[in-house]
Amino acid sequence: MPRFGLRRLALMALGSGLIWTAGSQSALAIESCVASLKQEAVSAGVRPEVAERMLKGASFDEKVIRFSTSQPEYKTEIWDYMAFLVDAERIKDGKKNLRKHRQTLSAIEKRYGVNRHVVLAVWGIESDFGQFKGDFYTPHALANLVCAGKRRQKYFRGELIKTLQIASRGDVPVNDFQGSWAGAFGQTQFMPSTYNSLAVDFDGDGRKDLVNSVPDALASTANFLKNAGWRDSRAWGYEVKVPSGYSGPTGLKKRASLSTWGKRGFKKIGGGSVSGKTEAALIRPAGANGPAFLVTRNFNALRSYNVSTSYGLAIALLSELVADGEPFKTPWPTDNPGLSRAQRLELQKLLNRNGFNVGEPDGKVGPLTRAGIRKAEAKYGLPVTGRPSWNVYSALGGK
Repeated sequence: MPRFGLRRLALMALGSGLIWTAGSQSALAIESCVASLKQEAVSAGVRPEVAERMLKGASFDEKVIRFSTSQPEYKTEIWDYMAFLVDAERIKDGKKNLRKHRQTLSAIEKRYGVNRHVVLAVWGIESDFGQFKGDFYTPHALANLVCAGKRRQKYFRGELIKTLQIASRGDVPVNDFQGSWAGAFGQTQFMPSTYNSLAVDFDGDGRKDLVNSVPDALASTANFLKNAGWRDSRAWGYEVKVPSGYSGPTGLKKRASLSTWGKRGFKKIGGGSVSGKTEAALIRPAGANGPAFLVTRNFNALRSYNVSTSYGLAIALLSELVADGEPFKTPWPTDNPGLSRAQRLELQKLLNRNGFNVGEPDGKVGPLTRAGIRKAEAKYGLPVTGRPSWNVYSALGGK
């Protein structure tokens, strides 16, 4: 989704003048805070019955606060990230949705000048083509971030008010704000402020409904990418072969024309020269022993959706594969690759079957699953990491 970078700020006062610390976790404190938020929303033009309905029952949610402050228990390597985001199931579903929504995607591509496969890829990774809505009712999640969060209370308060205003206008039904802990909602996961500036009514029904309207969601994503600098006249980039002994410029800020990269000895993987006036930068996301890419400013547009190089590459690769293109050729530098979503689900079943209780298998690797993995790794003499990897999967009998 179009996300943001979290940074530490001093505690901020609410409109009522009260300051809520991270320790304000009692039901009474949250209820009092939410009551003041309702008043603030009404003052901002939200219909009273909408504010009441959407904030009714909001209570302290430990999971929201934990997600907003805690770091992952292990560093997600790019080969893990790519394995579950760009798997065979998502590619198959992407091709099916490409056929199903061909007319809509073609019209969006024509209007916004954004490649249809790229728009489709964002949809696939953000919500599994609309199949996954998110784990949180976003008004309640945002209320927690305002009332009990440690970071950016003022920002999240603004996003909450915007959420209530969107519902009050009738664009999205009040019960449909299901999404992320940070407040993003819809089939392509827009933050409310991004919704207000870039969402579009593409199906012409008078509402910008990114939850129930596939045309609205996909067109809004195309509008976001266009605004972020995407131009269909250039590729997102190319996988390339780095000349032996190369020690020159690397990184997104070190740009040069493709012809300049060609003169430096770079060639496209699979053959083909690197040439042209288009500016590109060299990225090596897994280091010198992994794949290398020359990426244009279109890649920056992809990356801006989640401010992550791994995310940008996942979108790029999925967009290529749903268009019957080629996967990346250079292998990731690991002998212990990551698992697809189907394999993660099977891993949980294998853990349970072997006595490492991780609860009901759902394919989501949370604290309980990682604890079970660590126990299994210890039992089988593997490095104890808690990572859902091929080695622990195979040790448990996975194939």
